[in-house]
Amino acid sequence: MQVALYSRGFITEDIANIRLLLEELQRAEIEAIIYEPFFRTLQQHIPFDSIPTLFSTAEDLSEKIDFLMSLGGDGTLLDTVCYVRDTNIPVIGINFGRLGFLASIGKEEIYALVQALLNRTYVVDQRSLLHLDANIPLFGEVPYALNEFTIHKKDTSAMVKIHTYLNGEFLNTYWADGLIVATPTGSTGYSLSCGGPIVFPDAGNFVITPVAPHNLNVRPIIVPNDNIISFEVEGRSDQFLCTLDSRMETIDNTVQLAIKKERFKLSLLRLDDSNFLHTLRNKLLWGIDARNTIKI
Repeated sequence: MQVALYSRGFITEDIANIRLLLEELQRAEIEAIIYEPFFRTLQQHIPFDSIPTLFSTAEDLSEKIDFLMSLGGDGTLLDTVCYVRDTNIPVIGINFGRLGFLASIGKEEIYALVQALLNRTYVVDQRSLLHLDANIPLFGEVPYALNEFTIHKKDTSAMVKIHTYLNGEFLNTYWADGLIVATPTGSTGYSLSCGGPIVFPDAGNFVITPVAPHNLNVRPIIVPNDNIISFEVEGRSDQFLCTLDSRMETIDNTVQLAIKKERFKLSLLRLDDSNFLHTLRNKLLWGIDARNTIKI
């Protein structure tokens, strides 16, 4: 079995857990293929008997890779979309960050995770992605996102007007700082912080959420993800920001943008005793009030 390890970096407190993970993988005779910049930093703190196989790009991940482990928070896991692409390699999120809706496996579960991989006692969820079409090249070979697409004003410029259409039919003009189109997975991210609803990951929807709208009667809306959502942007500034997850491009008002459901999905691995309801209760502290607990 081969497992790729990806991380943006780590803090001193993470070293013991990373060492434990490497030891458990070695004990289970699972080969670790390590992201090269991560390894170069890691070898300053952890001795390696030999240099492991390294990867730097999506092309370096062969079809022999069984899993890709993301060591960090949800932002780190979002990076892995650019590496696994449409290969269907399952992604495992080990939470070295804070909240961790996507990176839901705790540091204390490393041993249980390795055993689950050996015994195949895990669950792989299929998470939908969104795809961006534009009349100019944007985001290179990865014009898709797991969490969200956004249009946003640049810096401290005035609010923007975003004319929005569903399958070519006018929906609304949003006077706002920006607009979010989130997948069900992304509904617990930026969209949630702007007042958007929580959507179950297997729902076939997009969530359209305005960012600081000028009109108070404008609210988030859920639309089926078989719609094509297109935009025309106006503003006092000549430039705007366009993002896919944590990646950003600067555009002007001549750029035509449209969002649709991506043709492939991301495989996200979880332990079989964890599900979305479990994650919600733990991450959002639901039930912490004793009056909301069930007494049996």
